[in-house]
Amino acid sequence: MSDSRKRHEALLYHAKPKPGKIAVVPTKKYATQHDLSLAYSPGVAEPCLEIAKDKNNVYKYTAKSNLVAVISNGTAVLGLGNIGPEASKPVMEGKGLLFKIFADIDVFDIEVDATDVDKFVETVKAIAPTFGGINLEDIKAPEAFEIERRLKEELDIPVMHDDQHGTAIISAAALKNALEVAEKNIEDVKIVVSGAGSAAVSCATLYLALGAKAENIIMFDVNGLLHESRTDLASNQQKFVTNKSYKNLAEAMIDADVFLGLSVGGLVTQDMIKSMAANPIVFAMANPEPEISYQEAVDSREDIIMATGRSDHPNQVNNVLGFPFIFRGALDVRATKINEEMKMAAVHALADLAKKSVPEQVNIVYDEVSLSFGKEYIIPKPFDPRLIYEIPPAIAKAAMDSGVAKEPITDWDKYREELMDRSGTGSKEVRLLHNRAKKDPKRVVFAEADHLDVLKAAQRVYEEKIGIPILLGKKEIILELKEELGFDADVLIIDPKTSEEKERRTRFAQTFWESRRRKGITLLEAQKWMRERNYFAAMMVNSGEADALITGYSRPYASVVKPMLELIDKDKGVTRVAATNMMLTKQGPMFLADTTININPTAKDLAKISQLTSVLAKMFGMKPHIAMLGFSNFGSSKSESSVKIREAVSYIHRHHPHVIVDGELQADFALNPELLAKEFPFSKLNGKRANILIFPNLESANITYKLMKAVDGVESIGPILLGMSKPVHILQLGASVDEMVNMAAVAVVDAQNKERKAHKK
Repeated sequence: MSDSRKRHEALLYHAKPKPGKIAVVPTKKYATQHDLSLAYSPGVAEPCLEIAKDKNNVYKYTAKSNLVAVISNGTAVLGLGNIGPEASKPVMEGKGLLFKIFADIDVFDIEVDATDVDKFVETVKAIAPTFGGINLEDIKAPEAFEIERRLKEELDIPVMHDDQHGTAIISAAALKNALEVAEKNIEDVKIVVSGAGSAAVSCATLYLALGAKAENIIMFDVNGLLHESRTDLASNQQKFVTNKSYKNLAEAMIDADVFLGLSVGGLVTQDMIKSMAANPIVFAMANPEPEISYQEAVDSREDIIMATGRSDHPNQVNNVLGFPFIFRGALDVRATKINEEMKMAAVHALADLAKKSVPEQVNIVYDEVSLSFGKEYIIPKPFDPRLIYEIPPAIAKAAMDSGVAKEPITDWDKYREELMDRSGTGSKEVRLLHNRAKKDPKRVVFAEADHLDVLKAAQRVYEEKIGIPILLGKKEIILELKEELGFDADVLIIDPKTSEEKERRTRFAQTFWESRRRKGITLLEAQKWMRERNYFAAMMVNSGEADALITGYSRPYASVVKPMLELIDKDKGVTRVAATNMMLTKQGPMFLADTTININPTAKDLAKISQLTSVLAKMFGMKPHIAMLGFSNFGSSKSESSVKIREAVSYIHRHHPHVIVDGELQADFALNPELLAKEFPFSKLNGKRANILIFPNLESANITYKLMKAVDGVESIGPILLGMSKPVHILQLGASVDEMVNMAAVAVVDAQNKERKAHKK
């Protein structure tokens, strides 16, 4: 992507459809006059009076208990420097977004026009009653240290400067595990640090708390070694001065066990890595370019244990592993501060999590056969779903044990369940899907690339490295649209109707005719069909000249699915093709089937559709819990559709007794475990929330998924075509750019799975 294109896209993202990235959303009913009279005058007086009696009631009656302020003066914005409070606002909004999507914490971002420590502290203190916690961000050193110290002393809510402590906590957890892999003791290792800013000093300080010796830490800043003879050092740097003499970083790294880089890219050479001790630990965390690239470092020696701040290599030291979950635990026990015990609890919890068996969902997302503790996995992955229910309890317990928790937790099992409920968010599933596709991008045919939105989607797929687009359509139109979009990448463009494609059309037609000549297709007809883009695209996938395709943006579904069914075989053992929509709800993803193919399936068809949808759910790392839906519950109706559903359930129970499926069930019972347990304790779904919903006919499934999209704003991925031997996926007419990008990611992941299965045979 060109720099101008990146700039344009970034500006457009922040400006449209509404400026900014976060908004205030009501949490109470407000439709009637009665609702409003409770929300404001006169009803609001009652909680006000209760809070006036006891200010602790503010946590009971307002949003304070789940509200964090992200506060900055914009004096040290990562990669941008001192840009001021207004210019820092997009960054602070972004931090608020991360708090919400990872830990369900609400945020107001506050940009303060104050560089003076006293003025900044007084401003934050004055607004602190609004918030349950304060996250300081992008404040330059040494002021940042003094601001945090004073606010922690003078406020009774948690305060943390994430630039300092976030990186320190994550890197300390990584170091703890790296030392275990390297079979070294922290009190014995020589640690060389490049950088002496707030993050580096905080990291080294936490390493001391883990057991490192101050005399074994050698720290450099832009002016060289932090030597005892220097007079230009801040007070927080003084504890890392040394009386040893090193001319430069290269000399200090000889026989070093650990290198920590929080400075600038390209500072470390392969020779410097080679000079380190056996099993060296290298944390090169300068952004966006590490002190030494991952590839250069691992090529320099086989025994290296390497981490960076980048997501495209193993062992990413990413602050998002820490701050959302640290504040979550602190808020949930109403901690008065984030103390050293809580930070150390986060270190140990993160380190311990990396040693536990990794959920299949994480393996799938990162395209790993089986992630396990070792050189390339010393820290959990940012998309690990366990973070939300493993880290906050450790923080909460440490707060309680250290005496700073005002509302201790007594039922830890219930608390973990509450944390799991907070993690249901569709955007997370989209990130997981895209991340998995990026691990091994495949060639995706966009069969309608001469439409502007389709080309926009193809451009996104290319630039985000989700897949390798092949553009089908009128070449001159595609080229014009590419120029308009600034899509200057050299990607394959094919116009099936041109003379340039005659050889390929002839070859495809011959293959098509040979497969259909006993089904009424003549060679002439086959040749004619190969000028049609969907037939041509399907043959590209069939012949291995592409890995997957998406189409359907400009034409009705029925006309687009026809060539797919004619040209592409069903998968082995599949007797019934179906389609499902993945709905990204607040409770987590749900699969609805069949939404587009089978108008009135039989009982056996429903069983097969359930089986196909289960395979898809497992592909996304989910354990299938299937509810067969109807308008009645467990035999209360003798209607034709109710009987059909019961027969389908009975068939699955007989032939696949291990499958968790039940019905017929009304939708509210299927989605409410408590209601189901109360009324039907015998159900196989008892204690589980259904994540696959099978409908008695296409009409009910299609209406439901479109209602969910239109009324509740639920994001949908699909319809995902199931049961085909090749990855072909058909969009709904007029699909949005985002929907097309998501479907392309599905197509890539589908192709990855089919390739993996083929290799196993």
